[in-house]
Amino acid sequence: MAVLVTGGAGYIGGHMNLGLLDAGEKAVALDDLSTGFAWAVPEPAKLVVGDFGDAELVSRLIRECEIDAIAHFAAKIVVPESVVDPLGYYLNNTAKAASLIRCAVAGGVRDFIFSSTAAVYGDAGAEPVGEDAPLNPVSPYGRSKLMVEWILEDVSRAYALRYVALRYFNVAGADPKGRLGQSTPNATHLIKRAVRTALGLYPSLDIYGEDYPTRDGTCVRDYIQVTDLIDAHLEALAYLRAGGACLVCNCGYGHGATVKEVVEAVKRVSGVDFKVNHAGRRAGDPASLVAKAERARRTLGWRPKRDNLDEIVRQALDWERRLQNRLREAGGAAARP
Repeated sequence: MAVLVTGGAGYIGGHMNLGLLDAGEKAVALDDLSTGFAWAVPEPAKLVVGDFGDAELVSRLIRECEIDAIAHFAAKIVVPESVVDPLGYYLNNTAKAASLIRCAVAGGVRDFIFSSTAAVYGDAGAEPVGEDAPLNPVSPYGRSKLMVEWILEDVSRAYALRYVALRYFNVAGADPKGRLGQSTPNATHLIKRAVRTALGLYPSLDIYGEDYPTRDGTCVRDYIQVTDLIDAHLEALAYLRAGGACLVCNCGYGHGATVKEVVEAVKRVSGVDFKVNHAGRRAGDPASLVAKAERARRTLGWRPKRDNLDEIVRQALDWERRLQNRLREAGGAAARP
């Protein structure tokens, strides 16, 4: 039996492959490589290049690879982009996910782990925010993810499909063993862009909004190290296989850092005092999102071990340096880190 990892050539999906292989599981990565990289899929995981919304392909993989669980990561994830392209987000994140779930039901897959998001809460107001907080996404991205949670809830009542939806807060850092990290050059993640600025790949870093009702006026986010997040997925898989009921859990540390605090951490760790520009707010950005994640600890037995912002920044910085060294060695062509 094997686990199908959609978006398995991307940042979080690629780390899921590592986690599965380290645990002795078989992984099949499905990715269209629009933002992922073939080299991000470690051997002996199997890479299949294709669209997770291709029902014929997914059905064949479920059958031929003996898939017994699906970990669904593939999605569009840029909040401001979703505001200007809502139809694209509803097609990719919601409609195609419904097709994937339909294939899972038809193929007899019983266990489904869904990569959801804290964006389903919108501008929550309360801090930290628990799973029972009102759901009020303020962007098409958040709404597209919440719709999939609703689909899973309805499907689980009608069919023999059980799921865990993990609502991520802000994922950051890299594999502690140096095997993988965030590799998309134009990724919008704050820490990714900040370390690239520290390395001189951008002339400056933009901060969007300094008039939020937070301790320094910039947005607050709960930054969770990527391998800690993958540990939550592995615990969710074990929970489902043991007969656990359907579950929605937050994944975060329970405290946040402001944009300015992250920038200072990158400057501190890198030793570079790079230029910062100040711009207006972006559409769809809540002031603060910090997780209340006791449910994951209590129900899944999740025990995060890597809650250290400076170390998360150091991992991201080291990974970015490695990427740039490889690119230089390859004369600027795409290279396997």
